[in-house]
Amino acid sequence: MITVNSRKYDGSIRKSWTCELIENVDDRIIAVGRFDAEVVHADLGIIEKGTLSYEYFWLDRWYNIFRFVTPDGAFRNYYCNVCMPPRFSDDVLDYVDLDIDVVVDADLTYRILDRDDFERNAELYNYSNDVRDRVDAALNELIELIRSRNLPDASEVLATSR
Repeated sequence: MITVNSRKYDGSIRKSWTCELIENVDDRIIAVGRFDAEVVHADLGIIEKGTLSYEYFWLDRWYNIFRFVTPDGAFRNYYCNVCMPPRFSDDVLDYVDLDIDVVVDADLTYRILDRDDFERNAELYNYSNDVRDRVDAALNELIELIRSRNLPDASEVLATSR
């Protein structure tokens, strides 16, 4: 088991959870977690207890990607976080969440969330121009992954959603 800490820009923990490490190869880490309670999310609706979250982290990328699967095994959605590259040490993965998220449905349509939170925190924490540029680049890269159908396991998702 590993602990994942999603942090704010000031280093404080926003959310923390445990999950099972599936793969740690090169600069990519894959883990799987399970929602241990029902969650009501403003943009995703109800996430059922028992939903699996396959979590893809790259140590050199400014985003991570979660693939949610319902308790009965059906694809639910992708949830992509724009964030600073994570650090992984002593079974703890830490990353700084930079607020902008992308939700991707089974047909690979997507919605960009929380731009206003990003702008508010960019001012509050005085994000550098480099951080802002990397956020823009990460968002563009995520959109290209969606459009080119290159999200993790996208071919499997598309095959089962038809």
